Amino acid sequence: MNLSHWEYSTWFKGIDYTIVGSGIVGLSCALELRRKYPKAKIVVLERGILPRGASTKNAGFACFGSISEILYDLEQHSPEEVLALVKKRFEGIELLRSALGDRALNFHQWGGHELFLDKDKELFEQCKAKLELVNDLLSPVFKSPAFVLQPNTFGFSRVGPHYITNPFEGQIDTGLMMAAMQAKVQASGIQIFNAMEVLNHEEDAHGISVRTKDLDFRTEKLIVATNGFAAKWLESDLQPARAQVLITKPIPDLQIQGTFHFDKGYYYFRNVEDRILFGGGRNLNFRGEETEELGLTDLIQNELERLLHEVILPETSFEIDRRWSGIMGVGSKKKPIVKRQSDRVFYGVRLGGMGIAIGSSVGRDLAQLV
Repeated sequence: MNLSHWEYSTWFKGIDYTIVGSGIVGLSCALELRRKYPKAKIVVLERGILPRGASTKNAGFACFGSISEILYDLEQHSPEEVLALVKKRFEGIELLRSALGDRALNFHQWGGHELFLDKDKELFEQCKAKLELVNDLLSPVFKSPAFVLQPNTFGFSRVGPHYITNPFEGQIDTGLMMAAMQAKVQASGIQIFNAMEVLNHEEDAHGISVRTKDLDFRTEKLIVATNGFAAKWLESDLQPARAQVLITKPIPDLQIQGTFHFDKGYYYFRNVEDRILFGGGRNLNFRGEETEELGLTDLIQNELERLLHEVILPETSFEIDRRWSGIMGVGSKKKPIVKRQSDRVFYGVRLGGMGIAIGSSVGRDLAQLV
């Protein structure tokens, strides 16, 4: 594609910062850069018509980690590291809410609940026994008990009589969130180019040459915020991980309200008004779901439907309205990667399925690093 004089001089001349990825991290980084450098020329490149990763495809959980996840993390990390992880998630959600407002997010703090299937009675007892320990550890973040026992009041089947609730967790409307963030970015004079896939980049003493499918241009600095998609560029502990999701059609008189996890967090669901959104099942085929390809598999979709019938809505008829998938970035460590690759290239990736919770703060930290 040969740019005209007008196209080049208006959009691609004198670019100071190019951000690859228009998800939560990329747009948060762009806004922080605009705050720091009001006159800088900033552009955001997105390979899809809409954000390609998980920012518009996630379940909209404003969560900090279930108690079984916290206990697992304590086996892999020090208590100080786990506290820092949870604090980062809490601060990230507060940053997102303050930046956009609860109304724009359609934020509801209805609590997050971990269910325990009948086969997981031992896990429940372990979590129950550690309640006081975990609450003490996390008290600097929440200032009151982070986890409490609650009775199974929603009529779930094949689960224990109690679940463990974090009353501080909430849910948002992912689409509204991203629309509000895009509007804020564009209002600040930052251009977002959709359907522009970056193929590679080359750094020299004077800047960076960026090659896309349609055109090449120059930029002073390049910031990669593509989460799991960055695995092909960054030699680090980072893999893509696909998450499959479905949502029902409206269900009359649906009484379920809040966000829920079970089976060690590999399954998660919530109400979206009078529908149930349900996702997970990556543990059925870890290797197969380590992919950058958006798609669905019968193995996972059939299991989601079975669990809907047998556990979540055992006495309720329903129809599936829509199915989709998103790509996360994961690794052996929960801490995101925010790093300087060189004097001109920076990365903010590996959000570990916690994009809602930490995306805003990772974007801010990335801009501050730049």
